Amino acid sequence: MVHATTGQASPARFSLRLLPENPVARRRLFIGLAFITPWLIGFLVFILYPFLASIYFSMTAYHLRPNEVPEWVGLQNYQLLFSMDRKFPIAIMNTVIYTLMAAPIGMILALGLALLYHQNVFGRSLMRALIYVPLIVPPVASSILWMWIFNPQIGLLNSLLAVIGIQGPAWLNDPDWVKAALVIMAQWGVGGNVILLLAALADVPRQLYEAAEIDGAGTWSKFRNVTIPMISPTLLFIGIMNVIYSLQYFTEAYIVSGGSGGPANATLFYSLYLFQQAFVSFNMGYASAMAWILFIVSLIVTVIIFRVSSNRVTYDRV
Repeated sequence: MVHATTGQASPARFSLRLLPENPVARRRLFIGLAFITPWLIGFLVFILYPFLASIYFSMTAYHLRPNEVPEWVGLQNYQLLFSMDRKFPIAIMNTVIYTLMAAPIGMILALGLALLYHQNVFGRSLMRALIYVPLIVPPVASSILWMWIFNPQIGLLNSLLAVIGIQGPAWLNDPDWVKAALVIMAQWGVGGNVILLLAALADVPRQLYEAAEIDGAGTWSKFRNVTIPMISPTLLFIGIMNVIYSLQYFTEAYIVSGGSGGPANATLFYSLYLFQQAFVSFNMGYASAMAWILFIVSLIVTVIIFRVSSNRVTYDRV
C-alpha cells in the first residue's frame, strides 16, 4: 500500500474478526460451538490431558501408593528399560515377530477374499455379509472360542488334522506354535479390510481394463498393472493399520495366557508387558515410559512406510 501524500509504502492494516458481523452467521457459529463443546471437553479431559501427563509421569517414579507424590527421576526409566530390564527385549522380539507374520498375512488374505467376492459368483451377497459378522463378536468372546478350537485334546482344529493323519501341536501351550496360533486368530477379523478393498475394487475405472485387453494383457498383467495401482491407497492404509494394530497387540494375548505372557514368555507382547507394569506392579512411571517408546516406534514405522511407498501408490483417477 502506497501513502497518498508521501508516496512511501505504509504498513498494511489487518483486522482480525473473531465473530462474524452477520447476526445469522453469529448465531450459527454459537450453535455449532454448542454442539461440539461436549466433544471438546471429552477430548481435553480424556485424551489431551492424559497424553501430556504421561510425558511427565514417564520421567518420574510413581507407584500409585496412598499419598505418594511422583518423584522426578529424569530419563532413568528409559535407561532402565534398555539396560536392566530382561523382559523388555523379549517383549520387543515377540512383538516384532508377530508383526512380521500377522501384518502381511492379513493384507494378502484380505486382498484374496476381496478379489473373490468381487467376482460374479453364486452367493456373493451372502458371503459379503458373513465376512463382516466376526467383527461384531467381542474380542474376549472370540478369544475364548479360539481357545477351544486350539485345544490339543478336544479342539476342532486338531480333530480335523487327525482325520488326515496329522497329529496337531499343543498350539497355545507350545512356545513354538503359540504365535502362529495367534496369527490365525487375528485373521478372524479380516472382514473389515475386505470391505474396504471391495469398495476400492468397485471404484477402479472399467475403461482401464478394456484398454488393457485391447493391448493384449492377460489376467495377471491386468491385476499387476491396473488393479494393484488403482487400489494402492487402500492397500497402504490397510498395511499401516495392520502394523500399528500388531505393535499394540494385547487382548487376545492377555486372554489366552491369562495375563502371564506364557508359555515361556512366548506371548509376552509389548502391550501386555506394559499392562503388567502399569496395572499389576502399579509402576506407572515405568509404564508411561514404555508407552512413549511404543508411540515413537509406531510413528517412525509409519513414516518409513509412507516414504517407501511414496513412489508406488497411485492417487490419480481416470
